[in-house]
Amino acid sequence: MTGQAASGAAQDVDWDALREAAVDVMRRAYAPYSRYRVGAAGLVDDGRVVVGCNVENAAYGVGLCAECGMVSALHAGGGGRLVAVVCVDGDGNPVMPCGRCRQLLWENGGPSMLLRAPRGVVPMTEVLPDAFDDGDLATQA
Repeated sequence: MTGQAASGAAQDVDWDALREAAVDVMRRAYAPYSRYRVGAAGLVDDGRVVVGCNVENAAYGVGLCAECGMVSALHAGGGGRLVAVVCVDGDGNPVMPCGRCRQLLWENGGPSMLLRAPRGVVPMTEVLPDAFDDGDLATQA
């Protein structure tokens, strides 16, 4: 964890409860091909917890990551901003989101969103440095 502000914010998150929510939803993942189950749980700025699990299909490349399901649940439940996220594998260990999902997390949580990574809690600025977002689109107009 870097930075004093990020450290204080990390203490306000019940990381154990968030991890348990991710583990619970991971058990419902549909991964008949890879057998690699992933669960994601996110704390929303209004106190809700949203979850998602990976869903595979026979056309491998069009499967859904757990983070995609979680972001969909965020918007289906009324929107908001992600404050903290945990992604776990089938053993309940923290895993890093793929590149596509890092972008989803950035856009739905922003630079100060915290991620429980295998190395500890890190802000999105460390997960996706020099991120591309709507600010970059505005400069092209």
